[in-house]
Amino acid sequence: MVSSSVIYALLSLFCAGGNDVVFKRYAAKNRSRGVYVFGIGLVWAVLQLAYSGQKGFGLGFTEASMSYGLAAGLLLTISNLLLLESLTHIEASLGSTIYRLNTVGVVALSILFLHEGMGWLKTFGVAAGIGAVFLLYRPTGHGEATGRRFTLFFTLAVAASVFRAIYGVVAKAGLNDGASMQALLVVAAVCWIIGGAAYALLREKRFRITGKKAVYAAVSGVLVFLIVNFLLLAIEYGQASVAIPIANMSFVVAMLLSAGLGMERLTRRKLAAVGVSVCSILLLSFV
Repeated sequence: MVSSSVIYALLSLFCAGGNDVVFKRYAAKNRSRGVYVFGIGLVWAVLQLAYSGQKGFGLGFTEASMSYGLAAGLLLTISNLLLLESLTHIEASLGSTIYRLNTVGVVALSILFLHEGMGWLKTFGVAAGIGAVFLLYRPTGHGEATGRRFTLFFTLAVAASVFRAIYGVVAKAGLNDGASMQALLVVAAVCWIIGGAAYALLREKRFRITGKKAVYAAVSGVLVFLIVNFLLLAIEYGQASVAIPIANMSFVVAMLLSAGLGMERLTRRKLAAVGVSVCSILLLSFV
């Protein structure tokens, strides 16, 4: 029987895949990444506070909640800014798969710092997920960037993946240390607001909100709200080294949506990656 943790992880997966495609469509044009992240954080914070109030959840801004929340929020803000920049010149499926390679770091860190086990099925599941990533990886002559430009944006996606892996483990550690889930999410959303505004003003030297940017931010804000809530529910009810790798298979959804919208071609290599990814999800779901 599929556990509640796995169901929440799959819901996070679908929302994340959709959001990766929205990220790609936004990044395809010369628009402020900082303003986008600022808007996403604002929508997310409003939804999170409304959800907490409707459910009667106490935010519980304890020392643990604040410290872990600030750390997790900062890591998540940096990772998403880097992902947005990488998607400027690489395909949605490629950027998404590189980003989800943080599975390796999550499993390693979960074993080292969260004392979670590593069985054979979990090992094969993670290996299958990594195999799917390499099926999609084409260093030259593929996608929207080649040569040095490809290397640059590939490196940005890898850096985003590293920050994302650390975020997942920090969030789980915070829950283990008594931090309030709702407080973690609200603080993280505020980090997006501050981080996005700072990036727009200090790095991009511009802060201009337009109707189109607002629409993109609203859509992604709702998706991010769902992604993080489903993911934190998944790791609250199960092991981070199981739930997070499942959620990280969202690149399959991103690839199919991107191909369906005519943003990229669905090749045999990509279809093979889908099959391997399904095997990975199954192996990680029933351990």
